[in-house]
Amino acid sequence: MARSPLTLAASATAALPGIGVTGVASLTENSAGRFDSALLSLADGRSVVARMPSSAETAADLAAESRALHALTSGVRALLPFAAPEVIGENGSGENRVLVVDVVDGYRIDPGELPKGPGYAPAIGGALAAVHALPVSVVRTDGLPVRAPEQVRDDVERLLDRADATGRVPDGLMMRWRRALHESDLWRFESAVVLGGATSASILLVDDADGVPRVSGILDWSGLSVGDPAVDLRWLASAPTAIDDVYDGYAASGERSPDPLLRERARLYAELEFAKWLVHGHDAGESEVVADAVALLEALADGVRGDHIVASSRSDIDEALALVEKVPPTAASAVDTSMQTDAYDPEALSLYLSAERDREAAAAALADARAREARGIETEFGVSDASEEPGPTAPIDLEGWTPAASPGTTTGPSTPPDDDVLAAPSTGEQADDTNLHDAVDDEEDAARASRAALRRWGVDRNEA
Repeated sequence: MARSPLTLAASATAALPGIGVTGVASLTENSAGRFDSALLSLADGRSVVARMPSSAETAADLAAESRALHALTSGVRALLPFAAPEVIGENGSGENRVLVVDVVDGYRIDPGELPKGPGYAPAIGGALAAVHALPVSVVRTDGLPVRAPEQVRDDVERLLDRADATGRVPDGLMMRWRRALHESDLWRFESAVVLGGATSASILLVDDADGVPRVSGILDWSGLSVGDPAVDLRWLASAPTAIDDVYDGYAASGERSPDPLLRERARLYAELEFAKWLVHGHDAGESEVVADAVALLEALADGVRGDHIVASSRSDIDEALALVEKVPPTAASAVDTSMQTDAYDPEALSLYLSAERDREAAAAALADARAREARGIETEFGVSDASEEPGPTAPIDLEGWTPAASPGTTTGPSTPPDDDVLAAPSTGEQADDTNLHDAVDDEEDAARASRAALRRWGVDRNEA
């Protein structure tokens, strides 16, 4: 049963020693019935709000609200472009806790009535971005909850397991959520300071002198923690006309790295609120709550049938197999094409290398023969080495040599000499020194080997 404003005023006096209450009025806050609230007028002229938990279950929420507001020091508040309630006093514990905070002026807009375009939507997006830009040390220092992306994902998995255990979640919807759970890209985000479940009802606005709205304050801080920024944007599922403008204002005011799947996670969290409602009704044994949650889940399943939280550009297994079946089989080539090009014929190269070796051998033999020939002639005609002492020149004895026949001259039956061979001596007059003849024979052998190699190369190329 809700407490009366007078009861709240009486409890507030214990939290504000020495300050009298001169007036009291009922106050309806959009806090989902978690708190009983009243507007109090104090003797010093201030107006304050007194809150008490509506049940034992919500007592922890009010304690968390008090702890979060104390964490917002003056330095932290200076980083925010709007006001947050300040604690004036508190007293008691549990269900009897009373928290007195100052009044933040402004008006609220229901999500479904939030208009698109410049003004309200971008201002709200910018305010949420300012919260997410706060240093995480604000939360860590006061021991408030800190969740890494892996922990956030684990929390979602536990919720799905509990909801699935009730047997009341439509299969298509559960498959949709499970698929999102296993999308690794969806859970790659940077944790930030979050309100932990803010809604448009928590955000107050005022109009400036030109009638342009701006955010004047945010009221609900009980979920202050480090976690997924998308949790503070889940309420946008109820503001379809303004959702794009809110995200635009959020992106324009944010100082964080872009989160490509922020909207998808926010959508997932919005849908999981129905699962939470089902689990709550099931655990509490409240059949009416369960029936209401089941109706919501069935309507949601009909609305998202065939859709996915994260649109995937990858084909599934069935599509992949279908593509494989459409590809005609091709026979593997038995031809070895390694190290082969249009300018490379292994067989021709082999012939070339063999002929090249013969040519080199013939050239070496010819060079050796010419060297020995030169030494033999020097010895025959008495030519000494340049290093020896000069001596008398020996007379040249041409006796016994027959000059080569001149063209058109006939000296008797003879055989034309081979190419590159010196004229031979007459039959009866053979030279005494055999070295010269050995040199000539070697030269002839080398010349013949060279010509044979060249002929072989030409034949082989023609055959190839």
